[in-house]
Amino acid sequence: MFDKLKRRSLRKLTERNLAKRDLSKLNNPLKTIGFLVNEAVLQDVDVLYEIANELPIIPKDIKVFSFIEVKKKLPSLRQNQVQCKDFNWKGIMNNQNASEFLDKEFDVLVGYYEGSNEFLDALIAQSLAKFKIGFAGADERLFDLLLGVPPSNRELFTSELKKYLAILDKI
Repeated sequence: MFDKLKRRSLRKLTERNLAKRDLSKLNNPLKTIGFLVNEAVLQDVDVLYEIANELPIIPKDIKVFSFIEVKKKLPSLRQNQVQCKDFNWKGIMNNQNASEFLDKEFDVLVGYYEGSNEFLDALIAQSLAKFKIGFAGADERLFDLLLGVPPSNRELFTSELKKYLAILDKI
C-alpha cells in the first residue's frame, strides 16, 4: 500500500516540478554534463565518463549519478547512488548526495534509462539542468531532446549525442 502511495506522490511531485521549470537558459553552450543512470540498464557507469570525454569538456565537469531499484546485498562504496528506500511515502527524497546533484545547474543532463520510471522521472523533473536529453519512449514533457537509439548501443548513442549537440550549437 505504501509503495502505491509513494509512486502516486512521485507522479504529483513530477507534475509540480514540470510546471515550474525555467526554460530561459535552454540554449546555453555545453560546459558541464550530468548523467542520471538506471543501473538496471547500465551497471558499469564508468563507460559514461569515456563517452563524455569525447565531448569538448573538462573531466571534472562530468558527473554521474545512478539509481538502483533494490540495494544489493554486497556493500558498495559508491556514494553517487539513490534507491527506492531513499524516498518517503510523500515522494520526498532523503539523500543529500542526490539533492546536491539535482541542485547543480548542468548545461546538459542525460537521463540514461528507457521508458518510464516514477523515481527517475521525479529526479529528472526536479533537476535544475538547463537542457535534458532522454531516450525514445520516455515522457516527452521531461526532456528537451529524445534520442531514438537503444541505451545498450553505446557507440550509436555517443555518435547521436555528439551529432545533436553540434546541430544545437552546444559544442
